Amino acid sequence: MSEARRRTFGEIAPVALVTGSAKRVGRVIAEHLAASGYRIAVHANHSMDEANSFVEKLRGEGTEAQAFQADLTEESAIREMMEKVHWYFGRIDVLVNSASIFHPTPLESLKVEDVEAMFRMNTFSVLHCSKWAGLRMANQTTGGAIVNIIDWSVERPATDFNAYIASKGALVSLTRSLAIDLAKRNPWIRVNAVLPGQVLLPEGSSEAKRQAAIDATLVKRQGEPDDVAQAVRFLIESPFITGVSLPVDGGRTIFSGNFDDPSVH
Repeated sequence: MSEARRRTFGEIAPVALVTGSAKRVGRVIAEHLAASGYRIAVHANHSMDEANSFVEKLRGEGTEAQAFQADLTEESAIREMMEKVHWYFGRIDVLVNSASIFHPTPLESLKVEDVEAMFRMNTFSVLHCSKWAGLRMANQTTGGAIVNIIDWSVERPATDFNAYIASKGALVSLTRSLAIDLAKRNPWIRVNAVLPGQVLLPEGSSEAKRQAAIDATLVKRQGEPDDVAQAVRFLIESPFITGVSLPVDGGRTIFSGNFDDPSVH
């Protein structure tokens, strides 16, 4: 057990629930936490085959793990999931809100239904998961930690993604608000966020697209899901940090792509 984790959660192996952890970035976050000694609650909605396979892999590596299904657009389903996780493990120490949806919504075809769908999944699910997990954490002497996965593009929006960016941008304020509300109930509860840059390119992306993503950073390399997972663990195990939204984007948020552009200095 790491010293940082021991100071934060005590001697009992803590439990981490990672939403959307059957695949992609959520899975890598769960793998990192498992390797650090956390017990893992794997969440999925439509990907339960992948979730159960992932659980078997974690168990084979010596991690206590269990899969849980829930439609995160329904608060009742979220509350039921939290009850099942707490019943199975006896506690909830960490919540990582990783699950989200993402697709373009050009202005010419943008509908109210598009915006509502984005907010139900990307915003309201985070609020409801944090609410029901946070109220469990409030009754634990060690409190807990919540980390929201947002997106670097809320600082530098791309075109044709208005609904997505609005739904993710709201999480910056929600992170701060939840940090205050939950600390009032238990000062050992902390809420932070990670704003990842482009850590996964779409399948079939060209070499030119990959190079463009690299050139847009200050560190001149492609980001990886591991970079996000390391930031998540840092925020989970840093007891004096709360209400923070941390960019993990290789400097892309602040870089214009031109070192000679005075606006970046």
